[in-house]
Amino acid sequence: MTSPENSTRREFLKTSSALAAGAALAGGLNFARTAHAAGSDLLKVALIGCGSRGKGAAHDILDSCPGVKIVALADAFEDRAKDALDDLRKTYPDKIDLPEERIFAGLDAYQKAIHSGVDLVLLVTPPGFRPLQYAAAVEAGKHVFMEKPCCTDAPGYRWLLETNRKADEKGLKVVVGLQRRHQPHYVRDMPKIHDGKLGEILFMRAYWNGWGIWTVPRDPRWTEMQYQVHNWYHFVWTCGDHIVEQHVHNLDICNWAMQGKIPDVKNCHPVEAVGMGSCCCRDNRGMGQIFDNHTVEFTYADGTKLFSQCRQQDNTCQNVSEHVHGTKKTWHSPRNAYAGAPYKQEHIDLVDAIRNHKPLNDGWHAAIGSFTGVLGRMATYSGQRVKWDDAAAKGPDEMPKTYAWDAPPPVLPDKDGNYPMPVPGINKPYEME
Repeated sequence: MTSPENSTRREFLKTSSALAAGAALAGGLNFARTAHAAGSDLLKVALIGCGSRGKGAAHDILDSCPGVKIVALADAFEDRAKDALDDLRKTYPDKIDLPEERIFAGLDAYQKAIHSGVDLVLLVTPPGFRPLQYAAAVEAGKHVFMEKPCCTDAPGYRWLLETNRKADEKGLKVVVGLQRRHQPHYVRDMPKIHDGKLGEILFMRAYWNGWGIWTVPRDPRWTEMQYQVHNWYHFVWTCGDHIVEQHVHNLDICNWAMQGKIPDVKNCHPVEAVGMGSCCCRDNRGMGQIFDNHTVEFTYADGTKLFSQCRQQDNTCQNVSEHVHGTKKTWHSPRNAYAGAPYKQEHIDLVDAIRNHKPLNDGWHAAIGSFTGVLGRMATYSGQRVKWDDAAAKGPDEMPKTYAWDAPPPVLPDKDGNYPMPVPGINKPYEME
């Protein structure tokens, strides 16, 4: 499949593909064997993205999976990589092998970590980088754990689908940090929903209503690109807005519930969305460009509705939940969204699949769930009714033309230091005829 990604995305893939091909030919091994050498119980892991969630993922896999060592670290910022190194040395001195030459920093650090002799990569960088880095890892024949969401725009979504196909062809295992998919309550209940225990699904509700988010104060020494990568949650290209970055958990569960009606995970998604949103409480002047609330009505192919809310406003009521209403009864998600240690279970499932050659690719439902959030964002930003097929085919490329600290990011502040905000009715979801 040929995708209209920008030239930088294509060039990164060409480089990664050439490196991976050379490594495979030199070793005379297929990709699955390269990713985990036969007869070896040790899995060598690279952590790519060393912020708080990255360190959390490292702790989760080292706590829950024997025979695993972290042997490479990479982050856009050197201080983050060194902080993770100090943390891991202190906590897991016997489960790491991290000499100085395998600590990488910079926007290209992920490539160096992928090609540092590892079997598995943990991709825990800002979401906008996910399609690029996932593609590079799969081209190199590596198993993958990647955080959600997996894309922030339509070209990234199309790229994910192509990479998922390559991962399946190579027998690579992929797990995504949509941890509810590995949580006992959900794993137990979803087959019952699919089998009709609720009756026919009438409609669904999904919520991630909470308080505000973090910011990193601007350092006058930073370039604009450095500021935006530090504050990745506040920009569409890096984050996707919180309807993508955070609400994807709930949207993914509703897509999962619909698999009783639409069994093919690759097509189990809403076909259109209409909604509203704004930034009415968060002071985004000079900080970022995302909304603080979204309300969306999603419609599936059979007419089933999903009513969705997400909000990041301080001192408001909180609700993180999913609900499936059927003709017989209603299912409510568990109150404790983290019961059953799902953050660890997802790594247990991944390592088990690698060692025992079980099929496992979360990339498919994660791509669909991530783009469900993007579809909702396109609807709220524009105020238009947006069709899935049009959004996937025509949605704009949100990513930079060049990945470098001195390059311009996709959005820039005006003369007063303020970033442009989407205006419904004026903003268009894509080029419209």
